[in-house]
Amino acid sequence: MQERKKVAFYTLGCKLNFSETSTIARNFMNEGFDRVDFSEYADIYVINTCSVTENADKEFKRIVKKAQRVNPEAFVAAVGCYAQLKPEELAAVDGVDLVLGATEKFKITDYINDLSKNDFGEVHSCEIAEADFYVGSYSIGDRTRAFLKVQDGCDYKCTYCTIPLARGISRSDTMKNVLKNAREIAAQDIKEIVLTGVNIGDYGKGEFGNKKHEHTFLDLVKELDNVEGIERLRISSIEPNLLKDDTIKLVSKSRAFVPHFHIPLQSGSNEILKKMKRRYLRELYVERVTKIKELMPHACIGVDVIVGFPGETDEHFLQTYHFLNELDISYLHVFTYSERDNTEAAEMENVVPKNVRSKRSKMLRGLSAKKRRAFYEKQIGTIRTVLFEGENKEGYIHGFTDNYVKVKAPWNPELVNTLHTVRLTKIDEDGLVRFDFVSATVLN
Repeated sequence: MQERKKVAFYTLGCKLNFSETSTIARNFMNEGFDRVDFSEYADIYVINTCSVTENADKEFKRIVKKAQRVNPEAFVAAVGCYAQLKPEELAAVDGVDLVLGATEKFKITDYINDLSKNDFGEVHSCEIAEADFYVGSYSIGDRTRAFLKVQDGCDYKCTYCTIPLARGISRSDTMKNVLKNAREIAAQDIKEIVLTGVNIGDYGKGEFGNKKHEHTFLDLVKELDNVEGIERLRISSIEPNLLKDDTIKLVSKSRAFVPHFHIPLQSGSNEILKKMKRRYLRELYVERVTKIKELMPHACIGVDVIVGFPGETDEHFLQTYHFLNELDISYLHVFTYSERDNTEAAEMENVVPKNVRSKRSKMLRGLSAKKRRAFYEKQIGTIRTVLFEGENKEGYIHGFTDNYVKVKAPWNPELVNTLHTVRLTKIDEDGLVRFDFVSATVLN
């Protein structure tokens, strides 16, 4: 009997990539492969790439080398956004055998009948206009929560972003299929689903390659809230102009949706927002934050922000800093602007020096730590539900409250993937929160 081949996966980038890696891995297992950890010996290593920052490009080469150290004869395949944008560049990396673009990545098992090493990576990529069909995916078995993809691609033209070039037009899964996937996840005893996509607020567009909205994001949220067996639903990231009051109201009264929003801002300067071709101004952002906090005072709000965009003066940056400092938000994801080929921003004048970008990034990271601390302090004494994770981290188990406060307790394997009601008591030296159990009953 022939020994089953082993396959390992490495995911760079966003939650959407994690959901797609999981789906690709299930395809391999359906074809008779065994999945192993990326640090283990495998016959095939699949790397799902990202193109958002220049660091992701460098990271790719490091990961290829890591695979080659474990098995120099392994077949190495690259898929994902970077593979679509710069296939030839990836194919030229020593050790890479196969590069698949946006339309091919879900058909990877069709391309690997022959696992012999190639002198130069074989490329199968498409013109991105051909990426007009939708492949649903979700991650499962990787953690205590699942990432459920509901939408792909983007029709926005932000001047710094390569994602429309890497993923194509905005298109969505059918409502029927999203609900089917959600039920499949619920059947696996996973307690939390995180909705993911490139621009999920645009959900409903192009279900069948057209631009008509068959359903809206609000319709989707309503239907998912009724899926039995899912304890928690979390919206990963949603554009401020697409986060409508009706959605915020629904989350505030929802059975399963948690009070946690992640809303990209990118700049607190209207002048820079216009240069970025964002579809809102800072005033709208204030309205969204105000509405969330009015209906859910304990809600956690995360913010994406870019520093060092071309033309961002000290004055523009300070506008952003003060704007965020005064807003009732909980943490920041800070991105240092990096030039990407084939974007408008890469051709713009008044380039901000790298050392200035770095300094601004450091200032906002400091502000983020301050904001998170202030948010956690406000939560001390409150009663929340916690979902515990599955990893033993130096003798502790970690978990997250519904409103995204990270907690810790001495390791107890019986807590893994269970929900408990707790009272938050104090912030530990490492910034995580301690708690007391309110009752011994598990909420599931």
